[in-house]
Amino acid sequence: MLDVTNGQIQSPAKILVSDGVIVGINPEVIPTDARYIELGDRTLLPGVMDMHTHLTLDFFNGDHWTTAPVKETSADWALHGVKFGGDMLRAGFTTVRDAGTFPGFADVALMRAIDAGHVSGPRMFPSGHYISITGGHCDVTGFAPGIMEIGPKQGIANGKAEILKAIRYQAKHGVKVIKVCATAGVFSKGDSPGAQQYSDEELEVIVQEASRHGLRVLAHAHGSEGIMAAVKAGVASIEHGSMLTVEIIREMKKRGTYLIPNMYLNNLPLPPETPADTVKKNDFLKPFIERSFKLALKHKLNIAFGTDAGVMPHADARLEFNAMVSRGMTPLHALQTATVNAADLLGVEDRGQLKVGMLADIIAVEGNPLDDIRVMEDVVFVMKGGEVIKTSNGP
Repeated sequence: MLDVTNGQIQSPAKILVSDGVIVGINPEVIPTDARYIELGDRTLLPGVMDMHTHLTLDFFNGDHWTTAPVKETSADWALHGVKFGGDMLRAGFTTVRDAGTFPGFADVALMRAIDAGHVSGPRMFPSGHYISITGGHCDVTGFAPGIMEIGPKQGIANGKAEILKAIRYQAKHGVKVIKVCATAGVFSKGDSPGAQQYSDEELEVIVQEASRHGLRVLAHAHGSEGIMAAVKAGVASIEHGSMLTVEIIREMKKRGTYLIPNMYLNNLPLPPETPADTVKKNDFLKPFIERSFKLALKHKLNIAFGTDAGVMPHADARLEFNAMVSRGMTPLHALQTATVNAADLLGVEDRGQLKVGMLADIIAVEGNPLDDIRVMEDVVFVMKGGEVIKTSNGP
């Protein structure tokens, strides 16, 4: 059993679970009616968490993403999420923070279905509709005037009045976090993926209003100016953070802001059907992403695990561990990004460690991930809330 806070291995290890919660670690007395699950010579860890997923979206299937908003509905996206959520849970991800979907709150519907036990998937913190300027990175663009022209109820908001409507409408319909697109991006129109889109004042309004509803804000941000503006506005995390500077990192450390890098994406070639302007922007950002990650490690910036699953196959979220370790992060640090750091970012205290009182979200791998982080790519046992989701041994 791995203690992710200090890297200590405890062996042998027995965990006693009752009513979905860990109630004993190597207890002296085990109830006579207990059910045993013997996993042999394997290492137990807390279920891991991904802080940047898109469970309801399928962006990795050629250029499907370019037409999905007008060819599919929120029902389609929710059904995508049933499959993709199951894929991630079986890969060991017992909690995810979902970073936005197309209009219709498919992610909120998926969360409710999972919580009710109707479908199998990770615990979700959905962000619903992206908050974006008209024509911005998270608007639906590229179609003729009059097609998919959306507004504050769908997250497209300009100026204080519309932003307030957008945030309040999100809160009304059950989101757990707010996602703002502070800069342009790769999978959208425009030549500069790092250009700041919301003004400093608008970003402050977004964070202030979200805070009034008890919601933390995650900010999609590639370019330096947009990152700094979002950090100063008080967002909880910067997603991607492609063009970090030492000055930005100092500000993030002062405020406790997390970075959510997506390093495995930098290893992937885009599908051959990807539009040429998207390929160009992706290639432009790649070296900046590498430098920013190394800078973040050097300055010991808060980092939480995030993959952008949905832009790549959801089951491949597991490959992010090695992507970070191969770039200089220690295996223990990589595991902490997906456990204790992720829990801290979410503001929850009931998961991320194997301790009495924690949710019984438990996974097992062959060998010791501190010796070989790639064992995280083949999780052999998954328990979520005391329910066995996956095992190679049988019950």
